Amino acid sequence: MQAFGSGAMTNSIHEMRDADCVFITGSNTAESHPVISYEVIRAARRGANVVIVDPRRIPLVEHATLFLQVKPGTDIYVFLAMMHTIIREGWADATFIAERTEGYDEFRAVVEEYTPERASLMSGVAVGDIEAAARIYALGERASGTSIYADAAPENGGRGHSTILYAMGITQRSNGTDLVMTLANLAMLNGQIGKLSTGVNPLRGQANVQGACDLGCLVNVFPGYQAVTDAEKRAALAAAWNVETLPGEVGLTVVEAMHAASEGKVRTVYVMGENPMMTDPNTNHVEKSLRGLDLLVVQDIFPSETAQLAHVILPAAASLEKDGSFTNTERRAQLLNPVVQAPGEAIPDWQITGEIAARFDAKMGIERESGYWYYNSSSEIFDELATVTPIYRGMSYARLAGEGLQWPCPDAEHPGTQYLHAGKFSRGRGKFNPVHANDPAEQPDDDYPLILTTGRVLYHYHSGTMTRRSGPLDWRDPGGYIEINPVDAASVDVQDDSGVVVESRRGRVLARTKISEHVPPGTVFLAFHWRESPANVLTQDFKLDPVAKIPEYKVCAVRVEKV
Repeated sequence: MQAFGSGAMTNSIHEMRDADCVFITGSNTAESHPVISYEVIRAARRGANVVIVDPRRIPLVEHATLFLQVKPGTDIYVFLAMMHTIIREGWADATFIAERTEGYDEFRAVVEEYTPERASLMSGVAVGDIEAAARIYALGERASGTSIYADAAPENGGRGHSTILYAMGITQRSNGTDLVMTLANLAMLNGQIGKLSTGVNPLRGQANVQGACDLGCLVNVFPGYQAVTDAEKRAALAAAWNVETLPGEVGLTVVEAMHAASEGKVRTVYVMGENPMMTDPNTNHVEKSLRGLDLLVVQDIFPSETAQLAHVILPAAASLEKDGSFTNTERRAQLLNPVVQAPGEAIPDWQITGEIAARFDAKMGIERESGYWYYNSSSEIFDELATVTPIYRGMSYARLAGEGLQWPCPDAEHPGTQYLHAGKFSRGRGKFNPVHANDPAEQPDDDYPLILTTGRVLYHYHSGTMTRRSGPLDWRDPGGYIEINPVDAASVDVQDDSGVVVESRRGRVLARTKISEHVPPGTVFLAFHWRESPANVLTQDFKLDPVAKIPEYKVCAVRVEKV
């Protein structure tokens, strides 16, 4: 957002297959986004270079040209050193920088400090691999063959098209904002944005994360990323919604809300389709916070771990039991059509919240209109949201039939936007943001000598609320295990499938071992799906990203002991 003017995936999924270079970092794409990983494999088979930066050997490494296995939390040194190399070797796109960006000189002065030698010392990645990754990405080099794009022809400098994919391995960090801005700097430095098969592409972790963000489910914006602190935007929205005023204060993020609840400053929490007792960091603290509330309401399709603590449970319809729209990771709004009937008393979320709102109105003597509060259907809701959300303004429920539409879609004749920032950025000129490397908040020491990193496995999803109720999936991966390198396994005298205690400064969990060279010595991996081995009992919540307020899920210090 700070670099380009929007924070969404800049390009479309199908464009990946035609890229000359696919640069992946902080994303176990094959297991967390398997359909998207097919496009990466297609690109590799068509001759693209695939470069992966990750602390763990992930499945897509089998298709990679270059794998840079970094020490957890040190990837930013590699990114900065790549840009240092690109500038030093004259590979930067000087024309793009001059015509379409600002802030380059200040950015360049910072990058001069981060040599490949310094990055190698911090990350453990060889100098030659850092320099090779810089060249491959900057020039859009193909492993074989010729780019399909005309602007990669010799008369255009021979620069192919490179795309960046990233996910929560980058954002769920105490310096996540800096990491994302660094990737934005890398794309602008080489002109690898604003055209097909390029860009900076965050892969969203769930089906409608993008849509939820687009429509105001963030603490600092109204629908369409209109800042709550902007008085002019507030006044226009208040007029559209026929109210006198709207609140102008930035709210509390999830972790901040849990801290406030523990201090007695938040007394009621309403949870919809989320399971903080499994997914929030420092779970013991989360449980204490939730147990101290005056009222905890959980609206969900299954009785989750969080629902066990609730005063009120509201049964909601699942995605296949309702209509509406989802907006996916490539900014595509698509219709959702029911295929089965909702069981029992379960009804769609909007009807539940509409009923609650109507009863508030009744208590205040406001006469209720027809339908659920002010709406009779999800199509009415969508058509209203389009009027107050500039990037959706040209959409309507009827226009979403078929393949849907990608925002921005500013008017009813607009076909939607396949890729962003063609010709100019959403903010006008792209902004280089000088970024210094910051180390993780918690480092290993004699008491906690290992680094824990968390993530997903292919057969389960998020907190396991749905997938662990599926017999075949639970049979395939029935319980929690911790991946540990053979060197570390020997040091604590464990074999495959041994019982161990994994302990951090915040708590301890039991797990089985899986000895694997996918993790380097000094690093262990635990997925966060397992209620029997809840990874987030271990993760820290004391240092948040200063901008996004996201905790550092991906790096914390632990020790492993044999049971």
